[in-house]
Amino acid sequence: MAYEFEHLGVALEDDVAFATIANPPVNVITIPVFTDLLHFAQQVAADDDVRVVVLRSDDPDFFIAHFDVEAIMGFPADSPAERGKSVDENGFHVLCELFRTMPKATIAEINARVGGGGSELASSCDMRFGALGKTVISQPEVAIGILPGGSGTQRLPRLIGRGRALEVILGCDDLDAETAERWGYLNRALAPDELRPYVTRLARRIASFPPRAVADAKAATLRAEPSWDEGLIEEAYLFQGLLRTPEAQQRMRTFMERGGQTREVELRIADLCLEVADG
Repeated sequence: MAYEFEHLGVALEDDVAFATIANPPVNVITIPVFTDLLHFAQQVAADDDVRVVVLRSDDPDFFIAHFDVEAIMGFPADSPAERGKSVDENGFHVLCELFRTMPKATIAEINARVGGGGSELASSCDMRFGALGKTVISQPEVAIGILPGGSGTQRLPRLIGRGRALEVILGCDDLDAETAERWGYLNRALAPDELRPYVTRLARRIASFPPRAVADAKAATLRAEPSWDEGLIEEAYLFQGLLRTPEAQQRMRTFMERGGQTREVELRIADLCLEVADG
């Protein structure tokens, strides 16, 4: 199968699909990037020649910054929020669920900063690995008047526990790699020069095993989890409600006006969250 995308470079090696995200300056998930990721997930999920999927970035400072705030500001908000009936009604939830449930092992190689929708996508993968002194996780949404609407309110409590999840979600502060490993967000936090070799070796090791055994073992493990549907549907409804508040609209404008999604400012996004709160 041929994989050709504008913002996603895909290399197939030893039954592993290595997908490298590239959307300068900070790897924001714009609508075109989201479309590439969704189409890639749909294609690779059905590709019998792929057994493992690795998401990575070659940017030394950003894995994925977050979802495009400017795009969020353009979401329809002129009618009352409505509670959906299916997870399939939310495109980002569909993307995350594809990475969680596809019959392949999915791995996020988080070499640098990841936040917002990028963190939600990473936390939907089967495994996450980071780099000491480089990997930084954040959920900045509450600071701009919304909430993590791409599955973060559901993923984080299951990964790190309710209290720690609320510290990340409500605190809108940076979470370093060492703490993220200790809390269970990262499988391992490795030295920066060890991260890619370790992930590559693990991916190829898994891919060397019988594909049906890999797929069925993952499927059986997923059955240990309670259903996600009710929580994701409620998250989507609450997100839509917050999006319609004047405060959220103003805070998102302030976020962009103060340099959000520029490289220099995104490197200190925790500080920006406080600046937005100060107006």
